[in-house]
Amino acid sequence: MTAQRETTQPPPDEKFRSHRGRHGWMMIACCIPMLAIAIALVATGTASPGFLFVAIGCTVMMAVMMAVMMAGMDHGSDH
Repeated sequence: MTAQRETTQPPPDEKFRSHRGRHGWMMIACCIPMLAIAIALVATGTASPGFLFVAIGCTVMMAVMMAVMMAGMDHGSDH
């Protein structure tokens, strides 16, 4: 007789789903240095305050893009 080993790892699909959220947060975290630089440039007078809107807009677009991509992956997994 052969004994079956129990695995503690989730199925590949579940494992993939658990890592997707982390990737989204990583992409947003990449925007933090850009925001810090934008704030520093505005604080020193090197850039106009409008530059902050560009940096914040870029971060918002990144967040929306990641949310849409994650939602698309959830719907696409049913096929």
